Amino acid sequence: MDVNQAIARTLKEEGVEYLFGFPSNPLFDTGAAEAEGIRTIITRQERTAVHMADAVGRLSSGERVGAFACQHGPGTENSFGGVAQAYGESAPIVAIPAGYDEAKTDVDPKFSSLVNYQHVSKSCEQLTKPDAVGETMRRAFSAARNGRPRPAVVEVPKDVFYTDLSEDLEYRPTDSNRSGPDPDGVDEIADVLLEAKNPVIFAGQGVHYAEAWDELRELAETLEAPVATSLNGKSAFPEDHPLSLGAASKSEPGQLAHFMRETDVLFGVGCSFTETAYGVTVPDGPTIVHSTLDSTDIDKDVESDYSLVGDAKLTLDALVDSVDAQVDDSRGRFDDVVSEIEDAREAWLDEWRPKLTSEETPINPYRVIHELTEVLDAEDTIITHDAGNPRDFLAPFWESTEPLSYIGWGKTTQLGYGLGLALGAKLLHPDKHCINIMGDGAIGMTGLDFETAAREDIPILTIHLNNYEMASYDTPFSGDFADVGEALGGYGERVEDPDEVGPAIERAIEQTESGTPALLEIITSKETELSRPDLE
Repeated sequence: MDVNQAIARTLKEEGVEYLFGFPSNPLFDTGAAEAEGIRTIITRQERTAVHMADAVGRLSSGERVGAFACQHGPGTENSFGGVAQAYGESAPIVAIPAGYDEAKTDVDPKFSSLVNYQHVSKSCEQLTKPDAVGETMRRAFSAARNGRPRPAVVEVPKDVFYTDLSEDLEYRPTDSNRSGPDPDGVDEIADVLLEAKNPVIFAGQGVHYAEAWDELRELAETLEAPVATSLNGKSAFPEDHPLSLGAASKSEPGQLAHFMRETDVLFGVGCSFTETAYGVTVPDGPTIVHSTLDSTDIDKDVESDYSLVGDAKLTLDALVDSVDAQVDDSRGRFDDVVSEIEDAREAWLDEWRPKLTSEETPINPYRVIHELTEVLDAEDTIITHDAGNPRDFLAPFWESTEPLSYIGWGKTTQLGYGLGLALGAKLLHPDKHCINIMGDGAIGMTGLDFETAAREDIPILTIHLNNYEMASYDTPFSGDFADVGEALGGYGERVEDPDEVGPAIERAIEQTESGTPALLEIITSKETELSRPDLE
């Protein structure tokens, strides 16, 4: 058995179902991965392949680790952005880029993954000894699975791939482990939450990774406290629940901003509280309680008054027990809190209904979002967006009701991320409608990977909001992308009448249900107004 075959075997043992990437890499070229029963998927560019692997990890709460492989040199150079994105958004992947032959690995100007990927990976190694395959791959998967999820990189020089092991590979797959919070800290924070007059719970992506959705809901209902989420954490709490405030982002619902102004205790769980234009605006004044898995996030950007380090499920479960021990029955605040949420929400929606139901042409993009909410059942849909306006139009107005039904992101904002996420989502959930919304900039970055959807029978729906420019930057673009969708092997349709948006979405969904990826090109106005009630 050579190194190439041994790596493929470790992938199989670790439960990897898909290897995404771009040749030339021996895992693809020799059929080693396919021989182990792993489906190999080649994309039109490396970054999309990384994004697909990223989606596999995120939408399985880290139980499945996406794998990626690529060519040495230009393949690793092109992949860097995708790995950096996964690092910023805390997605678990294992990347296996080829390297130059061992004798030339450090010769200028050859690109070294070992050197250059250090700052965008949780672990980064170069495999040079054939008999070290097992321990090297084990470290990579353990890093991806345990603690804060992030990419692990194993660079393999080209010639090492074809070197034989001296003995048979014996490999045991890695385990996932969880760490719990300090019990004394749990009781103290339970007291703080119970004494608060206007507590707000802020849930991040860590709730998804811990699968702590039930515990989050139980704590919120016991405290009778409203819940907001980060964009990455959106769908961790059902947004049709009367205590939901929606997701914080560059644009957000009015009720969220209202309660952030009123809160006296803000409890962040499974979140980093990273300061970003695409996150929560943490108000001055309230007591800050911060619970997260990664201790380096404590007091990093937001100073906390109380903190807990541990897995979100274990933390929330412990808090529920501690709070339950002090609460016999209803606290008597539920109806008032719900009424206040609904009043703030209705006042905010009243401001936005003219755009959401606009009859103007070119079509207002908010009308597109409104029609999506009317046509699609949220529980049957996984939806994501691209950077910029598509994210900011969608996030406040799309209600996610099921865990992991919304792929939110924004710690770093590369254009073109959403298409690969939707492709990866559809592989994991073939029974769901998997949708990505792109603008003019994003479709120019990765749009040709719509052909990957057609070639690999991954029937997603891509919605292109085409206003012929990057509206926020006043940069003109052009193109007829419905025709491109047809030319690439899918279904394409251009929509210019606002009354046809809903029927067009229905037609596109019918195409995806029959196995054909669909691209809707909707000609929209140059809308730049965003819901920013936190700035009022």
